[in-house]
Amino acid sequence: MARFILKQPIRFNDGVGFSITNGNEDIVLRDNVTVTFNIGQDVSTDSDVSFDDVTIPLIDINDSTLRIADQSISGSLSVTGDLTISSNLVGLQSATVNGILTAGDFKTELSQSITIFESGSTAFGDTLDDIHNLTGSLNTSGSIVLNGLSFNEISNTIVDGAATAIVTENALKNYVTEQTDDFQNYLRKSFAHTGSFVNATTQSFTAVTASSPTGLSATSVEDFMFFNNGAFMETDALSIKQSGNSMFLFVNTDSIGYDINNDDEIVAFGKFNS
Repeated sequence: MARFILKQPIRFNDGVGFSITNGNEDIVLRDNVTVTFNIGQDVSTDSDVSFDDVTIPLIDINDSTLRIADQSISGSLSVTGDLTISSNLVGLQSATVNGILTAGDFKTELSQSITIFESGSTAFGDTLDDIHNLTGSLNTSGSIVLNGLSFNEISNTIVDGAATAIVTENALKNYVTEQTDDFQNYLRKSFAHTGSFVNATTQSFTAVTASSPTGLSATSVEDFMFFNNGAFMETDALSIKQSGNSMFLFVNTDSIGYDINNDDEIVAFGKFNS
């Protein structure tokens, strides 16, 4: 049988990740030569193939449903199991999380500035001109600090003058109405009573002086006018004292210039209770 000898030799050269037995040698087929090409690992369809590094400009998966190119992923991606990202994850569109999202700090920027801290505290806004609009009801516990002033309740009554309570419109209305009524009732009290002779310096009136409401000075002799037989008695010479159901008038006879007689009629006009 004739033997064919190549006029020009054949040479198979090794490459990166590619080795050849009897490679890098001239083969002229004078003798039988077996050449084996080896890529370093099994690449059968059921093999576990690994690469140190792969550079691919574009990957289309499932008829371009998922495309990886230019350092970006377009399309839908479903991840089963844990996904660990060692650097920043930047999403240009919406993100939907059906389970629990856990983060050390949760911070939003651009359209809004909200930071949710691991401790449970939350910071809304980053400048004094930020405006936060809430629609619906607000249920809060604890205290609220406004420009350094702390308050911990909104009260519907005004009782003890607490410095940490804000009153409602109803509480303020009731308080003002009550105070107004007390003031008006007190200011309207103007009654006259005739005294009874006790001695040359004292008269007794069967009447009770009106009690002044909070905010006004206590009822005193300045809230009365006294007349002796129709003549005005100077207030500087007088003093009063309530004792039970009787009010006593004391006259400084040296200051006023005369004594009180048994037949004098002294009339008091002023803040009696009735």
